Amino acid sequence: MLVAECFACYFECSGNLRRWRGFVKGSRRDTIAAMKPTKTVGTQTATLAEIARAAGVSAPTVSKVLNGRADVAPSTRTRVEELLRTHGYRRRRAEATRSPLIDLVFHELESAWAMEVIRGVENVARDAGLSVVLSESAGRLTPGRTWADQVAARRPHGVILVLSGLDESQRALLTSRSIPFVVMDPAGDPGTDVPSIGATNWQGGLAATRHLVELGHTRIGAISGPSRMMCSRARVDGYRAALETAGVPVDPSLIVTGDFHHEAGYRLGLALLRREDRPTAVFAGNDLQALGLYEAARELGLRIPEDLSVVGFDDLPVARWVGPPLTTVRQPLTEMAEAAAKLVLDLGREEESPVATRVELATSLVVRSSTAAPGA
Repeated sequence: MLVAECFACYFECSGNLRRWRGFVKGSRRDTIAAMKPTKTVGTQTATLAEIARAAGVSAPTVSKVLNGRADVAPSTRTRVEELLRTHGYRRRRAEATRSPLIDLVFHELESAWAMEVIRGVENVARDAGLSVVLSESAGRLTPGRTWADQVAARRPHGVILVLSGLDESQRALLTSRSIPFVVMDPAGDPGTDVPSIGATNWQGGLAATRHLVELGHTRIGAISGPSRMMCSRARVDGYRAALETAGVPVDPSLIVTGDFHHEAGYRLGLALLRREDRPTAVFAGNDLQALGLYEAARELGLRIPEDLSVVGFDDLPVARWVGPPLTTVRQPLTEMAEAAAKLVLDLGREEESPVATRVELATSLVVRSSTAAPGA
């Protein structure tokens, strides 16, 4: 009986050993396959050693870049990534190893505007069984130096950047880890290869100013957002276009640059309204600056809309509750955020990312009680 048990144990162990050897061989084949290029360029495919020589680095460094390791200098990563792309090398997607997260990055996180965006991303994440990680870049148009390494370590399903962007090394790191990213309301031109979601800012500025012109206003001021932001420049361009189309001269002294915050609306509003030739209407650039302008008008004893008409931009929930309710351009922030979240998840499901396009959602004018004819 003891002999029989020993033989049974031997055969069971032998079977396990054979299965283990098969597993190791399969894993080795998978690893080698992941390191092979998915396509050839011309008639010859470069080896990793040849790519290392072309990049002036060691083969282990090329392997680190290919496998998304963080401990590679940004300039080296960019150089190696370019060579890997040229020769068709691509990391296989590892869907099972992703964390159930979406990274949402704001350039500033301190207003009701941000809450509308968070709500939209949460709606999509919740339906997909994912959570949202929030971070901000402290007013910078690109996240900090260590941010991309932290995201790469988390391995989220995707990254959404709001009024922000990525530098070349950050893009290369996320791409090497197969982490898709989408820019919502990009601050600058994101490039043709970066998926982005925006709104028709130029059309919104045009509609806001045209509304004031049609009411009879000819001295119309504008408080823009930061000139470095594409959305803010587009709104002012729409403002200019509406005046020029109506034959109303554009007075550059009536255009002032804010920062999309309440304090800027108040401070710049005081300066505009204290002028002897003050404007009878102001396009405030966004709702927060419009609220600051409300405060400036009250301080100077001006009534809205009898003495001053005001138009905002965004249509935040507070716009309908202030006194008087604010005429504003509705920017579909929640819908934009939902579209960005759906897009980044779709990109993560694709083995080959589709050609990126810029999607713009329509804005619309919402007329309330803060605008009227001059002297009404």
